[in-house]
Amino acid sequence: MHIAIIETGAPPEALQARHASYPVMMQRLIAPLAPQLTFSTHRVFDGGALPAPADFDGLIIMGSAAGVYEDHAFIAPLEDLIRASAAAGKPQVGVCFGHQLMAQAFGGRVEKSDKGWGIGVHRYDVASNADWMTPAPSKIACAVSHQDQVVTPPPGARTLAASDFCAHAVLAYAQGPAISFQMHPEFDHQYASDLIGVRRNRYGEAMADEALASLNAPSDRALLARWIVNFLERWR
Repeated sequence: MHIAIIETGAPPEALQARHASYPVMMQRLIAPLAPQLTFSTHRVFDGGALPAPADFDGLIIMGSAAGVYEDHAFIAPLEDLIRASAAAGKPQVGVCFGHQLMAQAFGGRVEKSDKGWGIGVHRYDVASNADWMTPAPSKIACAVSHQDQVVTPPPGARTLAASDFCAHAVLAYAQGPAISFQMHPEFDHQYASDLIGVRRNRYGEAMADEALASLNAPSDRALLARWIVNFLERWR
């Protein structure tokens, strides 16, 4: 099963020597659970070409510092690919920016949240279960880094996890086999910590310190990796 990973952004320059790209982070997360998967990376945020649905068996759309409502050349073609892949029955997974873009492509609405930044480890109630969500705890926790949020899901979408801060943290879509996560399961806690460090002035001292302290608690990134693999393997 071949997975095309859409690279929509990169770690801050100050972190690139110490940390992998976002697609490599995702591969390292899920490949040990599914050695039969193969991967290709498509670096669209600096002019790379998008694949066609015929080129892959599944699609993963990664995170970005960009906003889905901003005027970037790759956004509209990537929305077209999301809709074409859904129509072709190709499974898709969105992460953070990918979560928001998938929701927007299917008719939802994304805004910069008046709740401000979400950073560190956040916790969510599992609001509904799908068959790929095994094991299925009542709560999950994972690293996040976002200001924007899905405020109105697309028609037919199901919210699978939510919190007081983020009402639509995990979505499953009616338009085709597609799921998305506002959180970053691909971030290990060292990267999440280093990202907060280089953006400390953006967040303020108190918020940065609270987020760093939250990283001392365990997260469910391994569980979310299992969910992603379960979902992709349903469609192979």
